[in-house]
Amino acid sequence: MKKILLLGGSEQQVIAIDTAKKLGYYTILCDYLPDNPGQYHADKFYQVSTTDMNAVLTVAKENGIDGVLAYASDPAAPTAAFVAEQLNLPTNPFVSVNTLCNKDSLRIFLKENGFAVPFSKGFTSLEDVLKFQDSFDYPIIIKPVDSSGSKGITVLQNKSGLKEAVEFALSFSRGKRIIVEEFIVRDHRYLIGGDIFVIDGKVKIWGLLNCHRDSNANPLVPVGKSYPLALNDSQTKLVKETLQELVNKLEIRFGAMNVELIISQNGKCYLIDAGPRAGGNMIPDLLQMITGVNIVEMAVKTAMGESIKCSPDTRISYYATHNLHSTKNGIYKSIIFDEKIEKFIVKKCLYKKKGDKVEFFDNASKALGIVFMKFENAEQQNILEDIYNHIKVELE
Repeated sequence: MKKILLLGGSEQQVIAIDTAKKLGYYTILCDYLPDNPGQYHADKFYQVSTTDMNAVLTVAKENGIDGVLAYASDPAAPTAAFVAEQLNLPTNPFVSVNTLCNKDSLRIFLKENGFAVPFSKGFTSLEDVLKFQDSFDYPIIIKPVDSSGSKGITVLQNKSGLKEAVEFALSFSRGKRIIVEEFIVRDHRYLIGGDIFVIDGKVKIWGLLNCHRDSNANPLVPVGKSYPLALNDSQTKLVKETLQELVNKLEIRFGAMNVELIISQNGKCYLIDAGPRAGGNMIPDLLQMITGVNIVEMAVKTAMGESIKCSPDTRISYYATHNLHSTKNGIYKSIIFDEKIEKFIVKKCLYKKKGDKVEFFDNASKALGIVFMKFENAEQQNILEDIYNHIKVELE
């Protein structure tokens, strides 16, 4: 029986473990948390940090693995590539994966390779930022170079709050490094996000989605996705060309990539972020509904060196997800869906039970759950515009 090493056993990563087992692989899991749910699904578990490359390599050697996968995890992705390269297993280049997982390095790469790039500069301390503060052209965005889930990000319209924003970003950076960059105003309603999937160096799955925000919570944190993409044909073409060029320049051979892009008011396509892994908030589940292709199964198979073919459904369909969340702290009581929204919901995943602590939704980890919706047409999908009138989070 072939063995696969999986890095990360969170609730959203369990699906990769279960999929690997379903495909007949022996599953070995690494996660530093002693209470991770994945350990109860995997065949063998090691309480090892997924960012400790040498420790994970030791586990891999001891078990004679045939493949390694960091499903839906930016921090673990470089480890997976490092281990695979050391053991001559299927992988994308470690240097490319490491570049994608570091916003500072990614900006440098994009600039050196002719992509549209906002002004940006990396810093390691508040003192360094303050030395350059007069050179910033506001608005600016400040964020950790190595975090995900919109953690530690702030947009500033002027110098007010600069100190707090820098300290906030540094608190979420594992390497204690942040990036300050120009805030680009987009020429379309929604930020472009979602996942693409690469096979033999070519993007085969275009899971490009509209990213929704909640201005009453943190307007930088996604609260849901919708499909189809709200761009015109020329804008869509530009986005696809940009992403394929990125894949080419980084020599990405296979696997999922979670992406965020915008098209500026002067028509340039800016790559905001690109992670060498499947997206969080169950994006692969949504894409399977849209395309009919099992993205998780593809991720597992390619990590194991299996060749795959896919024929995604390209018919127009109308889907959406919504991340259940609260705009205040409290104790969870229930979530009420009225009949107008209930009829469109095809799947519910609730993370909380009565009595659990609920926190203000300022990053993706504070979500209370996620619901999937299917619509017959764009008119029905318009209910997303006032979704908060149809879903009520009750706190004690």
